[in-house]
Amino acid sequence: MPFPHSQPGPAAPLSRASLVIGLYSAMAIVALLIAAGRGNPDLYRLGDLPHWLLLGGPAIGAAVGLAVVVLTRLAARHFEWARDLNTSFRQLLGPLTGREILILALASSIGEELLFRGALLPWLGVWWQALVFALLHVGPKKRFLPWTASAFVLGAAFGELAIRTGNLGGPIAAHFMINFLNLRFIVGPLGDPLGSSREGPLGTTARAERLSAD
Repeated sequence: MPFPHSQPGPAAPLSRASLVIGLYSAMAIVALLIAAGRGNPDLYRLGDLPHWLLLGGPAIGAAVGLAVVVLTRLAARHFEWARDLNTSFRQLLGPLTGREILILALASSIGEELLFRGALLPWLGVWWQALVFALLHVGPKKRFLPWTASAFVLGAAFGELAIRTGNLGGPIAAHFMINFLNLRFIVGPLGDPLGSSREGPLGTTARAERLSAD
């Protein structure tokens, strides 16, 4: 018989990593249910294309992801809206450990690609699944609109990549590369990883105060 003082206390709150894994696991389950209802539970392969694409798809996707990351860096360097968007994400996400960034990037790339490109793409087509994907990326304020618009463009691009390679290896690799590298960039250790040298040491504080007032 346990002593009174050994009674279990309240359960510890779930970590952010656990919540992320749970969310994207639920997406994967929904994708499997949709695919099973369609009579084709194979979410990874979308067609009978050459077998080399099963290996070549991820390599192509990684290259596409790196190209998108370069474009986001250029946007952050040259456009105020891009710097404001990244500062908003930095405030919204808060500090993230390297492990949390890896889990978030991996879970989101697999879960979202299984659902949107694996399950919805054969059903809705490229543009409608991209629209649904964009609606999942609507932010709390209008300054997040570029994020929603870019999600629509990337959703269509990932859809085309899946069709042309015949599998989800390319979209998953591209999605992971974009999320992993951009998250590290946004929540990096520097005060403002988005061109602070252009604005001086007070640029981040002033912009953050303006964004919080919106």
